[in-house]
Amino acid sequence: MIYLMVSPVVLYYIIFQYGPMYGLQIAFKDYSPTLGFLGSPWVGFQHFIDFFNSYYFWRLLRNTLLLSLYSLIFAFPAGIILALLLNEVKSKVFKRSVQTITYMPHFVSLVVIVGILYDFTARDGMVNQILVSLFGIEPIAFMREAAWFRTLFIGSDIWQNVGWSSIIFLAAMSNIDPSLYEAAKMDGAGRFKQMFHITIPGIMPTVVILLILIIGKFMTVGEEKILLMYNSLTYETADVIGTYVYRKGILEANYSFSAAVGLFKALIAFTLLVIANGIARKVGDTKLW
Repeated sequence: MIYLMVSPVVLYYIIFQYGPMYGLQIAFKDYSPTLGFLGSPWVGFQHFIDFFNSYYFWRLLRNTLLLSLYSLIFAFPAGIILALLLNEVKSKVFKRSVQTITYMPHFVSLVVIVGILYDFTARDGMVNQILVSLFGIEPIAFMREAAWFRTLFIGSDIWQNVGWSSIIFLAAMSNIDPSLYEAAKMDGAGRFKQMFHITIPGIMPTVVILLILIIGKFMTVGEEKILLMYNSLTYETADVIGTYVYRKGILEANYSFSAAVGLFKALIAFTLLVIANGIARKVGDTKLW
């Protein structure tokens, strides 16, 4: 019965994850839908060479890595910090209220989130009205300024996901032995010392596992949200490998080239995942495999 229960998940991965790998061969072919997989001629690594030599290669790689790095530096610790603060709150009513308010945006559609961004940051939006009335600054078209894209992307990501990610760390904190805190109190340790010497070390295995998983997704950085947010004026800082694949593969029907770019992205992500897991295995006992 246990194998029967898990069979839908196994079938899902076979059909939708492993099955499509057969189509990766088009990255090495000049694929034509009329000729099919077998009839399309082989071109070897030509599509990869074209991508590496293209004008957009370094821009795409830079934007992808920078957005992922900023997300790792600012968005990932935000959930930990919120969880640590909530763990110190004694009022259950206040704690639950803050949790509810902070994790509700996680359930809001990305389309709605980006729509709110457009409304709030428009020239006649609330943000510009505050800047004009308080500081006398001229209205800024935030969503049309390439320099503001990364700030808006990371800031809205923190707002949407900080509450939800904090739940994971609060759950990890609930597994810490309460006797450790009692012993620390008897030794004269204050709240901050208890946090740094008991709470943070207690949740480190969870932090490391999530960090490895995030690094594994380093090359896949909110592509759906970027597609909704960016425009031709913000390509300089907003265009990433995933959005480039979408334009080349879906809009321009250049299937072989987009498959080659997507395969390159997947190989880099796999390499980063292996490296991150290897470092975690050498530094501590927490690892994926």
